[in-house]
Amino acid sequence: MREKVIKVIQEINDELIELNEYIYENPELGNKEYKSCKAHVDILREHGFDVEEKYLGIGTAFRATFDSGRSGPTIAYLSEYDALPMLGHGCGHNILGTTSTGAGIVLGKLISDIGGRVVVLGTPAEETDGAKVDMANRGTFDDIDVAMIAHPMDKHYRSGKSLAMEAIQFTFKGKSAHAAAYPEKGINALDAVINTFNNINALREHIRSDARVHGVIVEGGKAANIVPDLAIAQFYVRATSKKYLQELIVKIKNCAKGASLAAGTELEISNYEATYDNLVTNQILSKTYCNNLESMGVQNIYDRPDGGSLDTGNVSHVCPTIHPYFSISNNDIVAHTKEFADASVMPFAYEEMKKTIGALVLTAIDVINNKELLKKIKEEFEVTEK
Repeated sequence: MREKVIKVIQEINDELIELNEYIYENPELGNKEYKSCKAHVDILREHGFDVEEKYLGIGTAFRATFDSGRSGPTIAYLSEYDALPMLGHGCGHNILGTTSTGAGIVLGKLISDIGGRVVVLGTPAEETDGAKVDMANRGTFDDIDVAMIAHPMDKHYRSGKSLAMEAIQFTFKGKSAHAAAYPEKGINALDAVINTFNNINALREHIRSDARVHGVIVEGGKAANIVPDLAIAQFYVRATSKKYLQELIVKIKNCAKGASLAAGTELEISNYEATYDNLVTNQILSKTYCNNLESMGVQNIYDRPDGGSLDTGNVSHVCPTIHPYFSISNNDIVAHTKEFADASVMPFAYEEMKKTIGALVLTAIDVINNKELLKKIKEEFEVTEK
């Protein structure tokens, strides 16, 4: 089967390179990936997929399905294609999406002989309002047996963990006044923001060492001689588990409430981006993928330090999921840079992309062919603490 997979990958390789470079040359921000989405949809349709565009009412999302017509598991590959402001594809979502869509096409060429179905999901705006959150909440993954996505990076890494994250905004409303002539008539909204930061800094002594709280002031007044009547702070609050994040959020909100009470302001609390759950890697599925990656010629697979947040985390709370990383450069490079974007269209990246597609497809074939393997994957999912 490995030889068949490699043969099909080679047959569509030029199409995948064309897809990747088109998206690289046309970077689009989250929820505005119209060209990128269409490029994925077009190639999937060319290879026999039934495609639902504007999936769930999301303008640049899609769901593409290839059904073998025979019973068997449903495998999902998750495609991303949003870019970064100023940097273009500094996170490499051009090659990420190409890898997932490529894996879907290859599996689609083989699935009629083994059963099941393959779904490729176009998931916009991972960098901000990750569409996977909405998809997970609205039942997209309820009929998916396993979900897989591989992200470009400096090396090949096993699927690990990510931090649960909530993007929380505090809007304080006070009362303006002349800061020198009538200070007693003003209510200083900026004081409430500053005290919120101070309260959170005091709280840090009493939170887990693996939690993270970091924020900025996005509105703090217009002139030094006017008491600020509006001040806004935004924070990312992160934790290793969804459960602890929820506990921590209550404390963070209390920091703002106390600051608002002290300053005499009104307080509005909202979320300015989607809330991401922590990634829960299915270890049996991950081991199967790594074994297949080694069979494709990758000798070194590393453990990646935990950090950052992913909307794939929300998927992993609904169905067995892995989110490994694959190398796109034989040099040390850092994500969210122009150098990283440029590496995603180099020959080295294409060779590693083919190996990664092979591993993703072979893993799906193992899951489809081996009922006992799928049973163990699902049993692990059911008992793993989220």
